[in-house]
Amino acid sequence: MARLGFLGLGIMGYPMARNLIRAKHEVAVWSHTAEKARRLAEQDRAICCETPRQVAESAECTFLCVGTSEMSEQVVLGENGVIEGAQPGAVVVDTSTVSPYRSRAIAEKLAERGVHFLDAPCTGSKPGAEQGALTFMVGGEKAVFDRVKKYFDPMGRQTYYCGGQGLGLHAKLTQNLILSNLLEAFCEGLVLSTKAGLEPMLMLEILAHSAARSALLAFKAPFILRRDFQTNFSTKWMPKDVGLALESGRNLGVPLPLTAMTEQVFRAAVAAGWGEEDFCSVIKVLESWSGVEVKGRK
Repeated sequence: MARLGFLGLGIMGYPMARNLIRAKHEVAVWSHTAEKARRLAEQDRAICCETPRQVAESAECTFLCVGTSEMSEQVVLGENGVIEGAQPGAVVVDTSTVSPYRSRAIAEKLAERGVHFLDAPCTGSKPGAEQGALTFMVGGEKAVFDRVKKYFDPMGRQTYYCGGQGLGLHAKLTQNLILSNLLEAFCEGLVLSTKAGLEPMLMLEILAHSAARSALLAFKAPFILRRDFQTNFSTKWMPKDVGLALESGRNLGVPLPLTAMTEQVFRAAVAAGWGEEDFCSVIKVLESWSGVEVKGRK
């Protein structure tokens, strides 16, 4: 049993922390919404803390899962943040999808206090978090990763060491770049074929038996056809992640023209009020432009 910490108990963070507890670790938790921490303490015997600093004071390894780069910086470096409580030699693991450049700056600040840092964004959405089936992409010192790798096991089935600081985040942003562009292309195609008069189920069957078949499309299509946009991964986070990929492209001198267009479509979905729905709800933007709705037969 290890003494761990977990900060951020949202759609992903709550089940991730719960899986660590159920693996018999002692887990101190904090959330911006204090009720979530209290509920996890009542239901799964987490140790409820009032600040990130309090979580880090006794943890040999502290995980966090928050929404933005600003949130990550505040939780780790802000007033009553992790940096004020973590002991020299402790490890901080950020599983959030944030800017690799700002993440490296966090790592440098922690290193001044003798605290190690890993960027370890994950993929798998809500089902993966609940089932302990996430995939982690990790950047940082290999020796530090080797020391804490066993703590990832209750939360995920695959953990990839990607190299130095920030490379886990570059891997995750690449994955989300491909994911978002693939979903955008799929939604455009389904809107086009439906507008032309093809039954969506027929089009899906054709895709499933063609070179265009995809695990993402096979998973998301049934939700779209039954108009079920309950959140597994919120639409509001995708333009943030795609925007971070575009930032990396600018910094590295890599043109990303298709991705720039996809970002705008997702921003349109957020502006239309669908930010809290699942990211496959982006199809509603294209439907509204085209005057057609893609849905299955009842």
